[in-house]
This record gives sequence, structure tokens and C-alpha cells, in this order.
Amino acid sequence: MQERIYRLANKDDLNALVDLENACFQTDKLSPRSMKRWIQSEHAVLLLAEESGQVLGYGLVWCHRGTRLARLYSLAVSPLMRGKGLAKELLIQLELHTAKKGRLYMRLEVSKSNQPAISLYEQLGYRIFGEYSDYYDDHMDALRMQKQIRHSKVELEQKTIPWYQQTTEFTCGPAALMMAMHSQNSAYEMSQMNELDIWREATTIFMTSGHGGCHPFGLALAAKKRGFESSVFVNIQEPLFLEGVRSIKKKNIMRVVHNQFLTQAQDQKINIAYEEISQTRLQALLEEGYAVLMLISTYRLDGKKAPHWVMLTSMDELCLYVHDPDLDTQQQPVDCQYLPIAKKDIDKMSAFGSGRLRTAIAIRRNLNG
Repeated sequence: MQERIYRLANKDDLNALVDLENACFQTDKLSPRSMKRWIQSEHAVLLLAEESGQVLGYGLVWCHRGTRLARLYSLAVSPLMRGKGLAKELLIQLELHTAKKGRLYMRLEVSKSNQPAISLYEQLGYRIFGEYSDYYDDHMDALRMQKQIRHSKVELEQKTIPWYQQTTEFTCGPAALMMAMHSQNSAYEMSQMNELDIWREATTIFMTSGHGGCHPFGLALAAKKRGFESSVFVNIQEPLFLEGVRSIKKKNIMRVVHNQFLTQAQDQKINIAYEEISQTRLQALLEEGYAVLMLISTYRLDGKKAPHWVMLTSMDELCLYVHDPDLDTQQQPVDCQYLPIAKKDIDKMSAFGSGRLRTAIAIRRNLNG
């Protein structure tokens, strides 16, 4: 009897993988084209269980670029091998391979009606941390589960913070601010109407391309207008984001907007701290009950050098965790929630442009206002 081996798939395995996919699933099957793309992807772990040259099962994990998060995308076991412990062995091997790629957490979704799978995941240490209603084609709800596959000294207990998906490519700032305000006051409504209102109040007018994003002073003013204390941390005093545009006319307009925001913020007595905000300071703000927005560069996430607002949800000894309002076509909402970004990576991600702009906004509900 030959030993069972676990190995990464290659292009020669495509036909066997397609045959296995067809044998295991009636709907929501990966197409041959998709399977080929996953085999070639540097951000995927496609692991085979093989015995006597026959593919018995596979597991597919997607490693979220720029973060320490991985997601179990698919797990398939030959009908002839079910009930023999192969799924458990395969998942354990997947976790080992995924951890070697530097990921700290594995997430997955499973139907609430699939009790055998839920039991397997729980045996291996996965915890339920949420659910989706009407998630599958049959309208069944899905449980969201997570496991820490590389261990730290402290296991994080996440505060439940609702996530909001930005509805335009230029409203990450309003989306992040709405999540922050809702976390402070659950009566605040996260809606497209409010999202666009905030953008009109906080926009820089222009940006690298297309519509302008949002200025930290503008977002702080929008929060203050809605009954929240606001503080801005920024490491440069010059007008922001100018290097992203070439036109002298646009640069001049952006200078005017910056100075308007600055004057309004000073009039509203919004605290502006011209300093490099440290991870220690961010942790202290969270402990003091503030909700925090951070500006990051998306280069490590999608290869684009664009400024992008996210909400900081929590921190532990290894990572900062953020809600990212930008959902791309290959992602599920769970991929954008409580994203773990290693502390050693965040300093590079949170510095934008050649000027190394670093800025954050802290808000807290004003109970006296």
C-alpha cells in the first residue's frame, strides 16, 4: 500500500482536479479556467491529497494580499474516500502550508445545515464569529468561522463592529467614518445617502485620478457635525495629496480646499496633532474608547499606490485589525472584516506617497453635545 502524500498542485493536475470537482459538486463548481488560475496564483494554496497517483481530494486557500488573513475557499474529497478522515487530514496540512506563507488566521463559511462539516471545523479549533443570512443559492444561512493557525500569547476577543461596503470607488473615507460612528452610536444609520453626504463635505475635489478622496480634516469636521468629538493626527503641515495630481490648476484648488478645512477645523476646536502617530498611541486611543480611522496605501493589497481609509477595530501583540470598506470582485464580505495586518507591516502600509504621509482620525461620541 502506497503512502498518501500531500503536495501543491501543478498544471499537470488540471484534468484530475476538474474530474474531482465534477464528482463532488452539483452546483457552484470551479470551472477549468478558474482551477487553472488558482493553480498559477501566487496568493493561493492549492493542496492535493494523492495516493498511488490518484487525486483523492484537494483544498484551496486564498491568502489575502497584504494581510495575515487566509480564507478556505474550497475543500473537496472523493466520494469514495468520505468518512475516512481525509477531510480532517487535508485541512490540517492546508493550515501548515498556509502558516508557512505567513498567515496567522484562517477563515471559512459553512452552511448552518451542514452539521458534519461544522463538527469537523470545531474539532480542529475553529470558532464561530458571525453569520450571513440567505447566503447560499438555497437561501440557507452561513456560519462564519475562524482559527488562529499561528499562535500568539493572547487570543483576541473582537468587539462586534458592523461592516459597511463603500458604494463608489472614491468613498472609502465616508464608509470608514460611518463604521466608526456606528460603533460609537448604534442609532447612527450607515447608508448610501449618508455616505455621499459625507463625501461632499470632506472631498479633496481632486486625487490621483477620477473623483477626489477625503481629507482627514474634512472627515473630522463631518464627524463633529454629527455629534462626535474628533482629533486628527498628521505628520506633515503642508497641503495633503498634492503629489498625486500633475495639473498646477488642480494643485492650487487642492491647496485652497486644504486651507479651508484647516480654518474650519480650528474654528470648530478640533484637535490637530502634527506628529507621527505610533502603534502605542493607537492602542491607547482604542483603550480610551475612541474609534480610529487610518489612511493606508493600497500597494500591498492590490498593487496600486492609492490612499485608502480603513477603520481600526482592535490590536493585539501581533497585529492590527481593520475593517476595509472596499470589496473587490474576488472577495466575500468576511474577507474585509477584522483584517489582520502584522505590526511589522503596518508602518509601511500606513505611509503614503513620497512624502510618507501618515494620518489617522480618532472620534468618540459627544454625550454632552
